[in-house]
Amino acid sequence: MFKEFREFAMRGNVVDMAVGIVIGAAFGTIINSLVADIIMPPIGILLGNIDMSNLFAVLKEGKVAGPYSTLAAAKAAGAVTLNYGFFVNTVISFLVIAFSVFLLIRSINRLRSQRETPPAAPTTKECPFCLSAIPVKAVRCAHCTSELKAS
Repeated sequence: MFKEFREFAMRGNVVDMAVGIVIGAAFGTIINSLVADIIMPPIGILLGNIDMSNLFAVLKEGKVAGPYSTLAAAKAAGAVTLNYGFFVNTVISFLVIAFSVFLLIRSINRLRSQRETPPAAPTTKECPFCLSAIPVKAVRCAHCTSELKAS
């Protein structure tokens, strides 16, 4: 049974999938950093110096009564919060990842279509009388000497 499992795990598709998952996780980490550290700060400045990851709503007060200036302060007080700022960051991360994957797939499809050459035009046709292969431009069959319509 172990040998059978090892054969299954070492097949090309499984190994390729594992590599894809690892690279995808690393790519996700890079995109999360891009969104949190590069994209969201300017958006926060445009919205009036708001740190999007620090947007939250208090659902239940903690041991120390609010208002809480930061999410960390609310968590430290034991408050139950609805962290919609993190949700906004996650949605933007998803959109950036989805757009990046779209661009990658689009590039791959373009490369594939450039690599595939269109089929060559036929150089022979079939004589309608004797069914022999003759050149496309022929006006008379070389095999049965029938006169052909010019096409």
